[in-house]
Amino acid sequence: FRILERAIYHIFEGIKVGWSFRHELRRLVEETPAETRLVDLDPVKLAADGIKVLALDFDGVLGQHGSDQPLPEVTEWLVRTVSVFGEDQIIILSNRPFGPRVEWFKTNMPGIRFVSGVKKKPYPDGLVKAGELASVSLSAILMVDDRLLTGCLSAIQAGSRIYYIRNPYISLRTSFVKELFFMLLRRAERLFVIKTS
Repeated sequence: FRILERAIYHIFEGIKVGWSFRHELRRLVEETPAETRLVDLDPVKLAADGIKVLALDFDGVLGQHGSDQPLPEVTEWLVRTVSVFGEDQIIILSNRPFGPRVEWFKTNMPGIRFVSGVKKKPYPDGLVKAGELASVSLSAILMVDDRLLTGCLSAIQAGSRIYYIRNPYISLRTSFVKELFFMLLRRAERLFVIKTS
């Protein structure tokens, strides 16, 4: 019950804060192709464009919702990206920074850190901490997220750059109820942004 209560609280916080930034969020939806995924990003081009730190959401971006490790294709992308940025310039900014996923990174890519102990997205606190950990300005951080009213909204508030994932990883076979809930939530966020702008 407390998990549902926290989820509802974050949804309403996202709506409340998102109202102030609805025009920026709408522009983001309109400018983002429908099939975007993390693995479409070229780390060499990102570095050339002035990105110094990648802040990555986990659920929907690195793997399906609730998964314990990145998908194989994402792991390959992370290896290529680490060769350009270094592990210490990649930060996982998830509202669930605990459990087996943290252990997976400690074992396989120990320099990649999870941000914790700050107010969760949609607040910009996680990105501010990421900037402090990596000693870079917020404008040199790229936030990669599949949720408009959490990660994308936190990036807008922080003044960071955004890569909005319109085609998140899902698995209805392994987690039907959770995935369906988040599919509907993502759709509702887009409708909220488009209809209220």
